[in-house]
Amino acid sequence: MTANSSLPFYTFDISRLLSRSSASAPTGIDRVELEYARYLCQHAEDRLQFSAVHPFGRLSILPFEIAKSFIEKIGVFWDNGEQGKAVQKLSTRLMRSLILPKFKQNTDHTRPDVYLLMSHHHLTRPSIFETIKRRNNSFFVPMVHDLIPLQYPEYSREKEPSRHKRRIETVVKFSDGVLTPSLAVRDALLPYFQHSPRPEVPIWPAPLGVSPRTTAASYSLQVTTEKPYFVCLGTIEGRKNHLLLLNVWRRLIEIHGAKTPRLLIIGKRGWENEQVIDMIERTPSFAGIVREYNNLPNDEVVALLKNARALLFPSFSEGFGLPLAEALALNVPVICSDIPVFQEVGKNKVTYLDPIDGLGWLDTISTYSSLKTPQTPPPYFEDNDALNWDTSVKNGLLEIENFISQKKLA
Repeated sequence: MTANSSLPFYTFDISRLLSRSSASAPTGIDRVELEYARYLCQHAEDRLQFSAVHPFGRLSILPFEIAKSFIEKIGVFWDNGEQGKAVQKLSTRLMRSLILPKFKQNTDHTRPDVYLLMSHHHLTRPSIFETIKRRNNSFFVPMVHDLIPLQYPEYSREKEPSRHKRRIETVVKFSDGVLTPSLAVRDALLPYFQHSPRPEVPIWPAPLGVSPRTTAASYSLQVTTEKPYFVCLGTIEGRKNHLLLLNVWRRLIEIHGAKTPRLLIIGKRGWENEQVIDMIERTPSFAGIVREYNNLPNDEVVALLKNARALLFPSFSEGFGLPLAEALALNVPVICSDIPVFQEVGKNKVTYLDPIDGLGWLDTISTYSSLKTPQTPPPYFEDNDALNWDTSVKNGLLEIENFISQKKLA
């Protein structure tokens, strides 16, 4: 983006990053907020300020240089595990600055103000956004990552569907435009606007980027590459369908014994996962074969993924599926659920299976691990069209800026 007085001034909310500053690895939503913040620091620093909401609900502008340093350091921490103490110190300083709330408006009145929220953080507090919208020449643009708690409440915490309903109500009532990570999420969100007094609000799919650190040449985990292994990457929760993979692996061990490939389950423990955790911890035959890693920095995740026979992604529902895009960017085969959002991201470059077809998964994994003679060789991806993060963020911001330009012309 070039210097232009018609471009908007951004107030970028980093409440989620602050709330996640002690986490050793980012979730997908964490990564989106981080990458948008990084891009704006690099390309729009002269028309940018950072904000956050105090746990008591007060919105405030953050000291810019401290916030910028925090964003830089937490990115390093999540990539390779370094700078953790610096992240905590900066996070504490930023949280203290929220005690006395202040909101510095854009002093260049020729520029519109865009309040940009890339997570679902504090969307359950509509008064915050009502206050923002009272300011002259201001726009509110959030990203809605998914509607899973409303579409699949059985995979959510008990109170999450009602909370997510309030979030979507806030978005419908106050947003001037909405970003989504995929067409699938846009299509799920659209009816909420169509049945509201504001059906004209634009919804822009802005597919997410990937930033695999392909220079990572080694890793500290003791996982020999002599025996093939597969990776399942993501929070351990019901909708991710880890249970299917564990049952497949129990059967593989029964059939092949010591020749069975390893299964590496990478991700933090979430919710509604008691049976999965019980199987991981209490199945004797899994010893040395099924391994769980909860807090790996990004560099080690990438190194493990690069050497895997395939990424396994049997989810029932996703808003985008960053691991799929990251695996394709690394030229790693993917075996995933046949669901619309994966079709959108993976196109014809992955192997699709029904998420409840246990025998299909068993047979396909056996083929990829060379436990049986394949009918056709596993696909090799000679190229891919995965976006990098700069392009992804630029595309999202261009949607916003084109919309504002059209509003000014009107």
